[in-house]
Amino acid sequence: MDNERFQAARAAALGRTQGESGIGTLSEKALHAALKAYYEPDTESREIALGGFVADIVGEEGIIEIQTRGFDRLRAKLDAFLDAARVTVVYPIVEKRWLRWIDPETGEVSAPKKSPKKWIPFDVFPELYKIKPQLQHSNFRLRLVLLELTDYRYLDGYGQKKKIRASRGERVPEALLGEIDLTCPMDYLRLLPEKLEEPFTTKTLAKAVKRPVAHAQCAVNVLFSFGVLERVGREKNAYLYRRKILGE
Repeated sequence: MDNERFQAARAAALGRTQGESGIGTLSEKALHAALKAYYEPDTESREIALGGFVADIVGEEGIIEIQTRGFDRLRAKLDAFLDAARVTVVYPIVEKRWLRWIDPETGEVSAPKKSPKKWIPFDVFPELYKIKPQLQHSNFRLRLVLLELTDYRYLDGYGQKKKIRASRGERVPEALLGEIDLTCPMDYLRLLPEKLEEPFTTKTLAKAVKRPVAHAQCAVNVLFSFGVLERVGREKNAYLYRRKILGE
């Protein structure tokens, strides 16, 4: 992790957008552009045509794909890329989020307000479920980037304050807080709570991470397919799981 280089990449990305506070209208969003510049400063190694697709980065470490939205968009690309080189998918986790509102008529931007919503590394599991067939390929890698970020939205929605279903603006990265590299199936167990009591059900897992049961089901499905979780019984109609110990 290199915060100085990250800030330089952030500044370069915002310099390519238009408007106050880097709120741009370019097709490439500031978050994606900043992460791409951080992981590959050399512009010659970005946006490389490969296998009928365009890879964000192709360099000495293989292919790097910056994915700030749904992983369902990745399926076809991964099918083309994984047999050609090592592929690292970079996915941002917003640990600290600020919210700012833009008046579309005046352009006035509100002062930043800290959002109570916080993402955790566990939140990647519903996305991983979408690409489960590609996850166990020997060339697949995942890197979670922990960020502080400002989320800009327009006051063009419904309600007295015009915030209901308001249009989203840029998501501007402010600081790099950490990175988590997942390179083998056992690494993905790190995304579970350390104090999770075993054995557990999907329901108790959901309670431990304070997420919907559906998200916990995605996590268990992925980890069980990896072979790093095992079923050790049942509790009523639910399976009981525990982490598999390395070497078992």
